[in-house]
Amino acid sequence: MEEYDIIVAGSGVAGSLAAAVAAKSGLNVLLIDKNKPTEPGKKTNWGWVCGDAVAKSHLDFVSSRIGLSFDAPELDLKVDGVVAYSPDMQSKFPFDGEGFILDRPEFVRKLNAYALKNGAHYISEFDIEVPIIKDNYVVGVSGKDKNKENRSYNAKIVIDALGISTNLRRKLPDNSYIDKTIDIDDLESTGRYIYDAEIEGNDSTYYDQKYAIIHLNQELAPGGYGWVFPKSKKGRVNIGLGVQQRSLKIRNEKLNKNNSLQSLMDEYVKYIHVIKNPTLYNKDNNGKGIWSVSVRRQLECLVYNGYIGAGDSMAMPNPISAGGIGPALVAGILAGENAIRAVNDRDYSMKNLWKYNLDFNNEYGNKTAGMEVFRIYLQSLNNDIINYGFKNFLSEQEAVDLTYGRIPELSLATKFKMILKGASNINAFANLKYAVDEMKFFNELYKQYPKSPGEFVEWKHKVLSEMEKVKKRFKPNPI
Repeated sequence: MEEYDIIVAGSGVAGSLAAAVAAKSGLNVLLIDKNKPTEPGKKTNWGWVCGDAVAKSHLDFVSSRIGLSFDAPELDLKVDGVVAYSPDMQSKFPFDGEGFILDRPEFVRKLNAYALKNGAHYISEFDIEVPIIKDNYVVGVSGKDKNKENRSYNAKIVIDALGISTNLRRKLPDNSYIDKTIDIDDLESTGRYIYDAEIEGNDSTYYDQKYAIIHLNQELAPGGYGWVFPKSKKGRVNIGLGVQQRSLKIRNEKLNKNNSLQSLMDEYVKYIHVIKNPTLYNKDNNGKGIWSVSVRRQLECLVYNGYIGAGDSMAMPNPISAGGIGPALVAGILAGENAIRAVNDRDYSMKNLWKYNLDFNNEYGNKTAGMEVFRIYLQSLNNDIINYGFKNFLSEQEAVDLTYGRIPELSLATKFKMILKGASNINAFANLKYAVDEMKFFNELYKQYPKSPGEFVEWKHKVLSEMEKVKKRFKPNPI
């Protein structure tokens, strides 16, 4: 059985960066991926199913931390930000600042090549099936190679970057720290096309070459949203939507319809009426795909004895936008750095790996529970309330603050004139105020993230019990 300092499972965004960082330090690193060598990090046979957008700030984090910079072809188009539209298209809020639409296969190929350049060993077309456990430590991985033969590899640390469907996290020993499963209500089914099309007119509510557009509409995308993200070639778009399955079921029952994610995707393409004569742009066989993404806070604990999780495998995408590339970039670097430290310390215990929890919480994770509250709240609103709330409850700055996990001050005194149009609107504002107060609670709670495993179980209980209160108050109600 081959021995390594670090095994990184999965050569997507988080995995490739973790392997690169660890290998650059001189450690013996093995990077394993299930895909062909030319297709690292591919999520499914459909391709790299994703909106392909990332904020410039996350790329800057990579550049400042490890000196890796990005350019064409992996950066396909620079955009000035993201704009979210209300269902009636009468209100809009910009957020996220400038960023980039990626050529996702090229982006991950660059990260993979960077890992190999820094000295990581690479095995492709290998299906990891289980972690190898010894004395309650993860000490390697086992699976089948491209010839379907059983193979095992040992390591001092295993970094799990296998994505949402990871076998490693789900097959850890029973423990009170890392959840093995993710609630189906905290997942969204997403699907998207990459099209070449003619753009009719200049209606920027549906297509804008300078902005990534999001449409909130509970009938078109129950429990989620639709998106139209431009590419560098005018008329080439990444267009898709995400839905929560519970919200979709409620919507279908109330409207007496039988839509699936696929049929809603096709309806949404027609809804974006400025797009004419779309044809699939199928470079890298990546033109169409369906996958799942987590929209909850990252898992409360990200480490176990001999084990570190990063990226989608630990539910790291933004709970509001479902954007996973940014947090995966952050987590990949931090995972690599903490794995190096543990190997140098010759201490692979959860206690010694705990610093990774603190690092990720400080860099990204401390606001995601609050953002999850706002996502749950949004899923409880129908289109009429969203329209009214966009116009009357939130200023543009307040809406931007909420999408970043910052907490605006909302009071009945300052909003009173805006909510005098009926008891239902007063109740809707009261619910928004409750959601904002819960966001404050979680932001404060995550400032008190436990400094060691011994303090964790009690803290996690507070997180779970309070989030359960939020879910009981805000049930999905799209129609």
